[in-house]
Amino acid sequence: MIKVSEILRVKGDALYTVSPDTPVTQVVDTMSVHDIGSLVVMEFGELVGMLTFREIIRHLQKNAGSLGTSTIRSIMDDAPVTVSPNTEVNEVRRLMLDKHARYIPVMDGRMLLGVISFYDVAKAVLEAQGFENRMLKAYIRDWPGEQREAEEGMA
Repeated sequence: MIKVSEILRVKGDALYTVSPDTPVTQVVDTMSVHDIGSLVVMEFGELVGMLTFREIIRHLQKNAGSLGTSTIRSIMDDAPVTVSPNTEVNEVRRLMLDKHARYIPVMDGRMLLGVISFYDVAKAVLEAQGFENRMLKAYIRDWPGEQREAEEGMA
């Protein structure tokens, strides 16, 4: 079974974090420039929240389309779901669906290792299934065929 650590290894180590006192306007620029859907909110070396496009959209709706002068502390998810590097991908899928979380921080104790997205999980599962299918097809191709045995018996 695929583990979170394998997804992170394939994904690479690009990681974007932000302080809770960062203005929402600056965060929107950062997310746009880097084409990312989430930022991990860190304070004093600790995970204190998660910010995704969902929180930004809710903030915009609440403020009649204006980002205003708020900091992300007021809009972030201050209790994000996290997983460890040893969490199996099926558990991540269940958490993502149950909690409606598109992005989940990966923590090793108190240390942030990365963030995995719904896309990362879907890609890993698809690639694993593709590999498994190729292995099964190769195995079946090399299967000693009953047809061959039947032909030899007829001769």
